[in-house]
Amino acid sequence: MNSNPHQRFAHSLARAALCAGALCLSAANAQARPHDQEDLRSYMHGIEAVKGADGRFLIFISSSGIPPKGEDENGNWPHDIYLSKWGINDTRISPPTLFIQKPEAQEPVSVAQTTDGNVMLSFEDGWNTTNEVNQRYGVYDAKLRPIAPYPRAVATGGHSGHVAAVGKHFVVLYSKDWVNGGGVDDLGTGNGVYAKVFDNHGHLLSTYDVAPKRREWWPMIAGSSNRALLVWQQFVPDQTSANLKITVLDPETGKLSAHKILRSGLNYYTYKAKYIPLIDRFLVTGTTVNGKGFAYLINNDGNVSATLECMPATVRGADVVASENIAYTPSQDNRLLHLELTPSSIKLKAVQRSPLTWSYIGSLGLMRNPSSIHWISLTKNGVEETDFDLRNAVQPDRSDLCR
Repeated sequence: MNSNPHQRFAHSLARAALCAGALCLSAANAQARPHDQEDLRSYMHGIEAVKGADGRFLIFISSSGIPPKGEDENGNWPHDIYLSKWGINDTRISPPTLFIQKPEAQEPVSVAQTTDGNVMLSFEDGWNTTNEVNQRYGVYDAKLRPIAPYPRAVATGGHSGHVAAVGKHFVVLYSKDWVNGGGVDDLGTGNGVYAKVFDNHGHLLSTYDVAPKRREWWPMIAGSSNRALLVWQQFVPDQTSANLKITVLDPETGKLSAHKILRSGLNYYTYKAKYIPLIDRFLVTGTTVNGKGFAYLINNDGNVSATLECMPATVRGADVVASENIAYTPSQDNRLLHLELTPSSIKLKAVQRSPLTWSYIGSLGLMRNPSSIHWISLTKNGVEETDFDLRNAVQPDRSDLCR
């Protein structure tokens, strides 16, 4: 274990080259929090869910204990993976129980489920590695019986990974390496984006150099029945913002669509991807460095089919929940945005106030019924929960529509 604060290559970024004695700060710290404030991700970081065999949701959370304790006496992050359950008749999630426990942080957890019910968890892992962190995974069935249990390696030295299911395949998108200088607070950038495809039992099938050895990193992913949308950010020299890039991967053929810059002027790290089954489109939401939100629809060929150029700013680490042709996502001004979607259009249909204070450390929405979402938000003190009655939403005003 390293004695300097956060002296491990973890929490999405390389740290070792950035540290100086006891005052070591990571680029990950700077990317997500105001100056001179603690990084709330040292308490909890990452929450995702899939359906269990009994129809209830299996909710996985990376947390430094229950309740969360934050960094340890040596400044290291001691996150483990916790499991909760929730069903549509439950008021709250069940008390979290340990699912994976090892020294050094396993975070942020990312989870996906193939069409046959198998579940993959993937996350950065600081335990038992000479490479500061590894991107690791485990595969389980819908009853969480082990198939290819943790610890399995996606990539030695890998970081910032997320997993999606595409039919009966798992696709893990991750970064490697680090380049000093530039980025947030001039602390540097990642140095490449890579993908690996696994079968539903966790066997590696193929590897793809998506954007190798380039200043491109922080990958996000979403999966449809036959494609994966890959999303990441690109460093722009002499700018305080990034480019948001995409490509689409066909796991069966290995074909990658042409890379596209979806949006310039991106606020670093503030974007999310989600597949919307009813309209067979991928939705990408994000925020510009000027504090304006945006949304795009992408088809399976990687082409943009609809844009919403301006809306309220979105929240880093927040979920996007889809119900039929409506997508719901938090905004930075503490509201829930309702986006009405067709294959060729995006409309900000409604907004409603939230009793939760959204944070960059993660939140998750679960549909209770067509008019209600149960939302779980991670905080320094543990999880907060609420139900949104979607019928209480109001029409957006002119400022919401950027008029």
